[in-house]
Amino acid sequence: MGKKVLIAGESWMTTSTHVKGVDEFTVHSYVEGVGPLKDALTSRGHDVVHMPAHLVPTQFPGTAEALAEFDVVVLSDIGANSIQLAPGVFDRFQPGEDRLAALRDWVAAGGALMMIGGYLSFSGFQARGAFRQTALADALPVTMLPEDDRVETPAGMVPQVDDPSHAALGGAGTEWPGLLGYNRVVAKDGTAVPATINGDPLVVAGEYGTGRSVVFTSDCSPHWAPPEFCEQWAGYTDLFDGLITWVAGE
Repeated sequence: MGKKVLIAGESWMTTSTHVKGVDEFTVHSYVEGVGPLKDALTSRGHDVVHMPAHLVPTQFPGTAEALAEFDVVVLSDIGANSIQLAPGVFDRFQPGEDRLAALRDWVAAGGALMMIGGYLSFSGFQARGAFRQTALADALPVTMLPEDDRVETPAGMVPQVDDPSHAALGGAGTEWPGLLGYNRVVAKDGTAVPATINGDPLVVAGEYGTGRSVVFTSDCSPHWAPPEFCEQWAGYTDLFDGLITWVAGE
């Protein structure tokens, strides 16, 4: 049975300056990286709602009632600040909802949380992902590093599947394409680590209260997940369908 899935993040805006002789002009563009993941999940019957990064500060759900509209919440390459600093708090200096605490409590009460790696996931680039000291850290099945946690593997690093029968892997098999990087984390006691990369956790699954949480510490799209992984590998859909289905409690 398909799940209703909220994916927050996986978009960005780019500003580039073109210098042509003595003239210059600036070009702005908007890019989404959610495509491979969204396509994979919808192909398996899941109802996917994508909340782009620029809408997260104003629209991310901050109450149990709002979160209850979804079966699974996925955070992918979106930093803690974007979730915590709503305009009322950051611009108007008014107390507001602690949305990461609300998300933690929702998981404890039976919700389902997934975090996917990226430059603004876990601790992230220059530790700007900044989830380590938030309330949500309690609900994740991993302990985050206090520093920049990225491990770049530009030559490609093939994951090691240690427990191919674990339901969270969705029957994706043992032959996975290489990845170009990931966030280094430490699995908490009592969690399952069915797949690793470079000796570090790649997939970690655990329980929190009556809910579940799971992480995939590399990316779901380029650059860490090259086309060979996120577009050409048949196991990609199996893997992410398995992660969503497992964390939702099935």
